[in-house]
Amino acid sequence: MDNRVGWIGTGVMGKSMCAHILKAGYNISVYNRTKEKAKELIDMGAIWCSNPKEVAEKSDIVFTIVGFPHDVEDVYLGDNGVLKAIKKGSIIVDMTTSEPSLAQRVYEEAKKIGVSSIDAPVSGGDVGAKNGTLAIMAGGDKETYEKVFPFFELMGKNIAYMGKAGAGQHTKMSNQILIAGTMIGVVESLLYAYKAGNDLGEVINVIGKGAAGCWSINNLGPRIVKGNFDPGFFIKHFIKDMGIALKEAKNLNLSLPGLALVYQFYISATALGLENLGTQGLYKVLAKMNGI
Repeated sequence: MDNRVGWIGTGVMGKSMCAHILKAGYNISVYNRTKEKAKELIDMGAIWCSNPKEVAEKSDIVFTIVGFPHDVEDVYLGDNGVLKAIKKGSIIVDMTTSEPSLAQRVYEEAKKIGVSSIDAPVSGGDVGAKNGTLAIMAGGDKETYEKVFPFFELMGKNIAYMGKAGAGQHTKMSNQILIAGTMIGVVESLLYAYKAGNDLGEVINVIGKGAAGCWSINNLGPRIVKGNFDPGFFIKHFIKDMGIALKEAKNLNLSLPGLALVYQFYISATALGLENLGTQGLYKVLAKMNGI
């Protein structure tokens, strides 16, 4: 693999993920809709580009992690998109959580011009991105996955090939469904402890080491206790993910009432103007419902 790397999307997670590749010695061309959010990477040596097409022109492998499916579509298939300029034999890797059907479409469009495509959404939030410990679930051709694997190792620890194009996105939907149910459990658990007069820090310390232990209680629980609702992952993006999962479940003729319920609570968060908080901001929604 040549060392010309392109990176598109330098938000809460993308900036740290790109930084790991930069620190490994790769030459990186970078683009983000807001240049200021890429400043730290530019200061580290990344080369600024004015649009995704320019990134593609300067890269042998392009990574993207943007916000919503329509952003993915624009970045790859738009007038200034990656596929308008990337050369034959290159690789594209979308690490956005997006629609499986879109991942398949991008794969097919890339294949037409001799470009390989991998969908590789991630889990682990801002902490996992900063520490290089993300879970990475990939879909696409196995041969391409193996070429990209050394880059994945720079960003994550739990890395898995899940199957054909779109399989990575389907796996991420399973992940988000589980997190959705877990988050409401975390919030209700802490609200109960608060109302009962327990020390929340001590409650987390005890139950986080037992059968109830999970990433959300051990990592986001302490943030809730400290009143820190900054995004490791935005509520608005989680709502997007849950919407995709519910849409895919409908296509599979599958009923997911638990997910549907949590989705409505997060929609309430948006109604309260909390969409730019982290997913732990669900605590504020249920606290308000309970007069806390």
